[in-house]
Order: sequence, then C-alpha cells, then structure tokens
Amino acid sequence: MSSSEEKSILQKEVSRRDVLKMAGIGGAGVILGASGLTGALTAFGANPFVDDDQAAVNKIKFYDKHQSGILTKDPEHVYFVSLNCTASSKKELKEMFQLWTTYSVQLMNGQLVEPYTANKLLPTADTGEAAGLDASHLTLTFGVGPSLFDKEELGLQHMKPKELKDLPHFPKDQLDPHYVGGDICIQACADDPQVAFHAVRNLIRAARGKVTMRWSQTGFNSYQVKNKKKLTPRNLFAFKDGTGNPNVDNRKEMDEVVWVQPGESTGWMTGGTYLVARRVQMHIETWDRTALSAQEETFGRHRDTGAPLGKTNEHDEMGIDRTENGKRVIPENSHVYLAKQVKDRILRRSFSYSDGIHPNTGAFDAGLLFISFQKHPKQFINIQNSFGRVDKLNEYITHRGSALFACFPGVKKGSYLGAELFG
Repeated sequence: MSSSEEKSILQKEVSRRDVLKMAGIGGAGVILGASGLTGALTAFGANPFVDDDQAAVNKIKFYDKHQSGILTKDPEHVYFVSLNCTASSKKELKEMFQLWTTYSVQLMNGQLVEPYTANKLLPTADTGEAAGLDASHLTLTFGVGPSLFDKEELGLQHMKPKELKDLPHFPKDQLDPHYVGGDICIQACADDPQVAFHAVRNLIRAARGKVTMRWSQTGFNSYQVKNKKKLTPRNLFAFKDGTGNPNVDNRKEMDEVVWVQPGESTGWMTGGTYLVARRVQMHIETWDRTALSAQEETFGRHRDTGAPLGKTNEHDEMGIDRTENGKRVIPENSHVYLAKQVKDRILRRSFSYSDGIHPNTGAFDAGLLFISFQKHPKQFINIQNSFGRVDKLNEYITHRGSALFACFPGVKKGSYLGAELFG
C-alpha cells in the first residue's frame, strides 16, 4: 500500500471518528443525537450491528436464540453491575441498547469497541486495558429490573411482566440498601477478570448520561480438572456449589426450568429468563471454628466428595428420607434437605467474592454472589421460603443484597438487545 493510500484511509477514519464524536458516539462517552446511532453510522455505509468473528480465540458467539452467560459452562470470573437508568425517553434507551449490541459483539470477539485513531487530541473510544488479550470466553448478559418500568418518561409501563416484582423479604434477610435493586444489570463473565471488567467499563462509559452505577460485585470460581473435565467448583466454605443443577445440555430440561415459553409471560420475554442476584455474606471465622461433622450436617453432604451424607459419589441419588438407627441420615434442618422439600428447580451460577476486611468487625468481608436463572421468580422464592428460619446454614451466612431482573431473549443478526421490548 502506498503512503498516499495509507494517508487517505487514515483521513477517512479520523473523519469518521470526529463525526461520530460530534454525533455523541465518540470516545468521551455517548450522548446520542437526533439521528441516533444507526443514522450516524449509516452515513458512512457501515452496519451498526457487527458479526461474530468465529475465528477469534476463545470466542463465545453473541448472536443466538438465548443470551450468552446463562447456559455457558464453567464461568471463572464475573463482574456484575446493577445500574440506574437516567435516559429521558424510550428513544434514548433504545439507542443505548443498539450501541451496546455493537460494542458487545466487538468485546466478545476479543476486539476493541472502536479502533484507535491517530488523533491524539481526542480520548480513545476504548479504554485499552484489554488490548492484546483474546476473547477469554467473555459472555455478556443483560436484564432489566421492575423499577425501569415505573419511569413515566420511558413509557414502558404497559410492557412490564406481571411477575417482575421486587423479591419479598425473606426470613433472616438483613439487606444493605447499597446492594438492592436496579433498573438494568450487566453480567460479564470471562476467563480473565480484566477482560470482564474492561467489558463493563466500556459499556457504561459508552452510555454516559443514560445510566449511573448503583452497585457491583466481582466474583470468582476455581475448578479442579480430572480427566480433562472441570469438576464442580467449591465455595469459601469448601463445599461443592452447583451439584444439583439441571443439565444445561438438555434442551427439554432447560425449557422446563430456565427459558420462558410462549404464553408463560408477556410476549417479549419468550426465550428469555429471570435472573436473581443475592449477595450473601459468609461468616467464615465462625465456620472455621466448627467441627467437620457439623459442617457436613449443615449442608447434608460430605465436604471432600460432595456426595450426600452416607454415600460415596457427588451425583449419587440424595435419598432424602434415608434413616440409620432410627435417625435421618440427612438432617431435617440441613440446607439440602430443606431445598428438596419443594419441587421447583433453578439454574445456579454462584461466585465467591473476597472484598478485603470488614471495617466494623475486622473480619474477612467475603461470601457468595448467588445468581440463579429460572423461567419464573416463584421458583427461587419457593426454595428460599423453604429454608426459612430453620436452615442450619443461617448460623453462618447473612443475606446483604437482593435484586431481580428480566433477561431478554437472544439477539438475531440484524437486530439488537431488547428489540422485542421496544416493538
């Protein structure tokens, strides 16, 4: 390529970036103009909704029947954020989700949200901390909370699913207002924590003026590998977490447990799901002073193998009513026994967190970011109510955060996040 050709291409790119910035889509943040994202990009003959790059390393596709990050196996790191919506109109909110669609595909391709330009007088569109890293199996999952539909300026009241309500107060809840609710959520999971943070950072930066941060939580999982297969991760109490999950490879099972079917909710939720987020403080110093036998009776499982008490293997049948010498093998106040008292099932996606030292107690500020997916919030509510005040695990945990979000169905090529909501 000649120097004159390179100069011409560079001038076009700088011109494009400058126009996008004037249109409010530049590196300093997003303030979408009257023509919106689509109009600005179409002026340059570009498709605002880019395609998955199947050649990208450690790539998970964005376009699918369902959103990524729900059935995706073995997530290692999460950056979860709850947002307040400050958009002044339905049109602004729609344009934000359109921009997030483009940026999400780029991020999940392991690319920058926008290429760097030679004009150093402008901020870069991408913050750059993930440059040179691959896609790291990044997944992005978006949801909307009940409070979003209460904003009159958005005109979405008639679109609110009847089951999308704030979760009820459960026994033993001691919720911190700083970790409750939200209008919109983003769940970013990746093999690399910096990739997950970079994704959330750039999505929020791009939506400046449309959202503000309400609360966030990072989390992690580590996996033992046996015969090249990742095993169930352990929480900070050292017990395996997620043993009883339904099989994400079984489509029928997922339709029964996770995915909203036609007629089961408002129309735009078909193919979507409901996300429950709970921030659970774990009193690990108290736990560490507890005998191993009492720990196992608390969960109803053996710590080393994850097997039900009295059995050998993690996935052995629970046999909840087994007795030995006239006494139940699985204690009636154990976590697993109480969970099995209801027929409802959920898909757990939990992550451990460690946030330093609690300022009031001097103890570890550590615990579990519990996330679950279910086709109706009542599935989680029924299970949580079954634990009630009798769950022996209550001695060692305190629920500090709580939120519920409706997750959009997947995005088809040529469409955008939440398109069904906006009609």
